[in-house]
Amino acid sequence: MRALSTFSIVACDLKTGELGVAVQSKFIAVGAVVPWAKAGVGAIATQSYANTSYGPKGLELLSQGLSPEEVLEKLISEDPERELRQVGIVDARGRAAAFTGKKCFPWAGHIMGENFACQGNILAGKEVVEAMAEAFLRTSGTLAERLLFALFAGQKAGGDRRGQQSAALLVVKEKGGYGGFNDRYMDLRVDDHPQPIEELRRLYELHQLYFAPAKPEEIVPLTENLRRKLQELLQKLGYFRGPADGKPSPEFDEALFRFCGVENLEEHLRADGAFDLRILRHMENLARRGS
Repeated sequence: MRALSTFSIVACDLKTGELGVAVQSKFIAVGAVVPWAKAGVGAIATQSYANTSYGPKGLELLSQGLSPEEVLEKLISEDPERELRQVGIVDARGRAAAFTGKKCFPWAGHIMGENFACQGNILAGKEVVEAMAEAFLRTSGTLAERLLFALFAGQKAGGDRRGQQSAALLVVKEKGGYGGFNDRYMDLRVDDHPQPIEELRRLYELHQLYFAPAKPEEIVPLTENLRRKLQELLQKLGYFRGPADGKPSPEFDEALFRFCGVENLEEHLRADGAFDLRILRHMENLARRGS
């Protein structure tokens, strides 16, 4: 059995009802092992010779009304190898609990606070979880953004002593999944990468591009100058053969529609004379890569 040298954070946002886990490890595909969460119930990180039964069992116990402390005590009391384990739990009310077994490889430990718990093993030192906690508490924004900031802070403070390999971000909320059919709002995984946290942030930004509602400043009038720029980019990307004159035309509308269909951005198209600038930024990124 291989130890997971890992640092993670479990947290909740009482305003939005979101619950989440962010984790990094010198271990392949850590997202398939450590993070567990259920909307309206809680979030759990199980690591260090991870007992993956802690995830589903812990969430079930939380759903029955047990506190995180009660859940933690029940999980470890039934585990003869509990001193090898490390686990962090937060419930939908913001209560947190954590455990670090005496046989976890040093440095190993955890920090808890209101709405979160940070834990790690085989770390550069205590400063890793301290930096994660401080970053989470001092950062504004969505829960996902605060979890990512915590990972970056932990890595900057020394992170996993053995290095980096994989990372994951799991955020759940009621009907937050694709089409509103489940609670899995964000389930992003980097299974093997030299800089997994940076890659995780890139995936997060793509998730925001595809699924996040537009911010007011991102919706602008579709002016002649903007249309000309879009025509030039669509030409460069091979979607438009007409003139880049900024004038409306069925050919331009069709080219823009086809581009958005290929890039899964069709839901960002508008019929009110306005334009979502996220489409433009994605075009520019693709054009730069192709040049």
